[in-house]
Amino acid sequence: MKAVGYRQCLPIDDPAALQDLQLPAPDAASLGPHDLLVAVRAVSVNPVDTKIRLHRAPDGGQPGVLGWDAVGTVEAAGARVAGFAPGDRVWYAGSLTRPGTNAEFHVVDHRIAAHAPASLSDADAAALPLTAITAWETLFDRLAVKTPVPGAAPALVVLGGAGGVGSIAIQIARAATDLTVIATASRPETADWCRALGAHFVVDHSRPLAQQIAALPLDAAPAFVFSTTHTDRHLPAIAEMIAPQGRFALIDDPEVLDVNPFKRKSVSIHWEFMFTRSMFETADIAAQGRLLAEVARRVDAGEIRSTRTETFGPIDAANLRRAHALLESGRARGKIVLEGFGA
Repeated sequence: MKAVGYRQCLPIDDPAALQDLQLPAPDAASLGPHDLLVAVRAVSVNPVDTKIRLHRAPDGGQPGVLGWDAVGTVEAAGARVAGFAPGDRVWYAGSLTRPGTNAEFHVVDHRIAAHAPASLSDADAAALPLTAITAWETLFDRLAVKTPVPGAAPALVVLGGAGGVGSIAIQIARAATDLTVIATASRPETADWCRALGAHFVVDHSRPLAQQIAALPLDAAPAFVFSTTHTDRHLPAIAEMIAPQGRFALIDDPEVLDVNPFKRKSVSIHWEFMFTRSMFETADIAAQGRLLAEVARRVDAGEIRSTRTETFGPIDAANLRRAHALLESGRARGKIVLEGFGA
């Protein structure tokens, strides 16, 4: 089968950073009891792809295949699979413990997959799974935004609102909660993007944040802050802006996370890593499949739209290198998608 992979950790401007490969296709006879064999139709690219390419060399001399978001068609199913059959169109974000989706065929645990939204094309649907899981788990499993913070404004600040996760977090918060949603963006086009997705207010994260939040027409400090990027840079402002007993979540990897400024406010701090359930096969692993089914329902109801902003053509090494480079530039907006494997 056609695939794109890497053999060593290299900068993206090196042609060998990602290479076109021919690899053996997964064998339907070897599927685990919970597995689906999927013919991949479209994928999207996430920051985790670039981080692994740069920092985790493949094991055992074999090429590593990246990519986790996917939309595709079920080819075969394991003995304990329920709710899926060959021919079904599915979407999912995969697992770090298995090869990625930048390949014509892919194996995924059915408990972390769901039927793809009928109203979206393959490319539009591929933009959403990983970021939707991340945003949903952050809002409802980590921040517990349905439980009010006494005395705080029922408001959510999303730092990095125009990125992949921020773009869907804004929409989920608007569709599934009554929170006032405040996004951060630093360019006119990204600020407009956040407003179009439903943010009530947009503030500039290149300027002092706490003062801008304090100037908004809120009755009190915001209850919830969700940082998707550059957390270390914004940490003092977050500690200043958040309400006493507020809840703060982050998904990036700051070199140092000094939590001392949060002590006097008794702020709780939550990490979100959407691969935790699949990596550890937690008792609630199927929550991800149910979550994606709910997101698909809301997409088909018109409550959530795709965050695809770029389609880079077929799934090949040249297009994936271009997508990685744009993500690494820090100037991407929404999600980059690739579709099909060419002739």
